[in-house]
Amino acid sequence: MPEGKGFEIWTEKYRPASLDDVVNQRHVVERLKAWVKEKNVPNMLFAGPPGCGKTTAAVAVAREIFGPRWRENFSDTNASDERGIDVVRGRVKDFARTKPIGADFRIMFLDEADALTPEAQQALRRTMEQFSSVCRFVLSCNYSSRIIEPIQSRTAVFRFRRLLKDDVAEYIRRIAHNEKFEVEKDAIDAIYDASEGDLRKATNILQACAMHKKVTAKIVYEISSMVHPKEIREMIGLAIGKKFEDSRKKLHEMMTSQGLAAEDIVRGIHREIYSLDVEEEGKLRLIDKLADAEFRINMGASPDIQLEAFLACCIGIPARNNI
Repeated sequence: MPEGKGFEIWTEKYRPASLDDVVNQRHVVERLKAWVKEKNVPNMLFAGPPGCGKTTAAVAVAREIFGPRWRENFSDTNASDERGIDVVRGRVKDFARTKPIGADFRIMFLDEADALTPEAQQALRRTMEQFSSVCRFVLSCNYSSRIIEPIQSRTAVFRFRRLLKDDVAEYIRRIAHNEKFEVEKDAIDAIYDASEGDLRKATNILQACAMHKKVTAKIVYEISSMVHPKEIREMIGLAIGKKFEDSRKKLHEMMTSQGLAAEDIVRGIHREIYSLDVEEEGKLRLIDKLADAEFRINMGASPDIQLEAFLACCIGIPARNNI
């Protein structure tokens, strides 16, 4: 392993320090820059999927407004750790009422604010109003619909988008260049598929793979415990070709020999259904049956039986050509 790889977490080492370095999210960054230039920001709500830059943007705003003293005037709290009203009445209120150091206000960042109970959100709303002159609140959430309307109406809402493959690929290549190892193009594609646009997850996968001088797609699939698309297509192809027993053996090989979870296989099947060479009506039928299987697995049914039942539904699906 190259020197330094095992001693520093790359998600922090390569976290953008300024708004200019935030990956994509230009529609958000431009508005934030305008407020930062005036050294003043409103209460804000950052909504979007995990790993798309919400926390990074909040930290970057604090860095640029407060300069070297940003740590004294910025607090980062994960609301999912303590979901109740006590965290608002205690930690949040104590920070908000404290006088800023060398600034006009402080910034309280509440990550995963949608995990707060409705009662805690009501208390937060009152705290935001009470200390509006000395504290700004930045709330982060995956689903803005889970934030009560009174808070939404008191914040500027920013919607972060899931990162595109080109954005993640460029970021991965930059890390690989700095850490002096090689990443194959297929490996980058595999990392993106495994992370689903989550830059934090993609970085963690890359660091786990970096013990190898050359990162390949095979290494990514092994380390991320992700099912290989080729194996999924082979399994479904056997079932469509009325070779159910062979298809079933392939399924159990993935679950036992490779240790893949049923949920991982379901997601892998879902990704590959759209590329199958079958009639559109057949794809709709497969998606419908896969949804039933996933629901029953989540409700506690046997994963083996549900996935075998799905494979049984593949028999008789008309193929355009040989799969």
